[in-house]
Amino acid sequence: MLTASQLLDKVNDYLENLNYSRYPQELYTPVQYVLSLGGKRVRPLLMLMSYELFQRDISRILDQAAGIEIYHNFTLLHDDLMDCADKRRGNPTVHVKWDNNKAVLSGDAMTVLAYQYMSTCNRRYLSDVINLFSTSALEICEGQELDMEFESRNDVTEEEYLEMIRLKTAVLLACSLKIGAILGDASKDDADKLYQFGIKIGLAFQLQDDFLDVYGNTENFGKNIGGDILCNKKTYLLIKAMELADTPHLEALQKWLAVVNPNPEEKIAAVTKIYNELKIPALCENKIRELYGEGVKYLENVTVVEEKKQALKDFVCRMMFREM
Repeated sequence: MLTASQLLDKVNDYLENLNYSRYPQELYTPVQYVLSLGGKRVRPLLMLMSYELFQRDISRILDQAAGIEIYHNFTLLHDDLMDCADKRRGNPTVHVKWDNNKAVLSGDAMTVLAYQYMSTCNRRYLSDVINLFSTSALEICEGQELDMEFESRNDVTEEEYLEMIRLKTAVLLACSLKIGAILGDASKDDADKLYQFGIKIGLAFQLQDDFLDVYGNTENFGKNIGGDILCNKKTYLLIKAMELADTPHLEALQKWLAVVNPNPEEKIAAVTKIYNELKIPALCENKIRELYGEGVKYLENVTVVEEKKQALKDFVCRMMFREM
């Protein structure tokens, strides 16, 4: 079995050598640009690692690994446009480097390309793969819609939030793992367990992002700390704080949610202080570990020898606790 680093090299080489020879080339230049910005390539790596639990020759599914990464980057491209974000991985976003119309159209092209690469799989698995991929793509749209709706609400519950991030974030991780298992000719039961493993770690990953946005190290996290607080984003931390706050803390939170053009440092410090006083960091960390533990149990019950599962388990563990 290849190491995570070796698999990453395979994925990056494959993405770098994809051929966009169709006309007009200007449609595909932003696609190449987005993919050239790098990233952790978590989804294709999970697909390849899942496949390697059952088969050895990963070259057979590099098209599908590329497809899942192209689709993921499409979602980021459109998220950046919807959020009016000007940077992605330290570089100008597509709508800034070109324009909004180019971002929409190139994003649409990425969706089609993702389906094309996904559909080159063995015909024996084609129906299952496309059905799962299509369902996951639709669920991501549903999650994005809920996320937008939550922007205007201050009564979002923990249950609603977990469902939103399941749709917006976790299902594509789960889809990657299950497609890898399907293409590896795994049993339905093992493929389903890997899907549930992906759901749980996806939820844990998002809660970790919520936590690190407030308590992470800027250099390691790759984003400025406190961005979620400044834009009143409904994160696990804010939702739990609103739920558990006494009257003074609740009034203070509501005041900061309502302030227009606040002093950024002052708002971040004030809200973080409330989180600390309500012991929200510990609650969040405990929830992350709970979800991660539930996910690992699904992986442990996959019916392949433990040695084969160790690389996948180690990779997810490094991703999960790299900053905690």
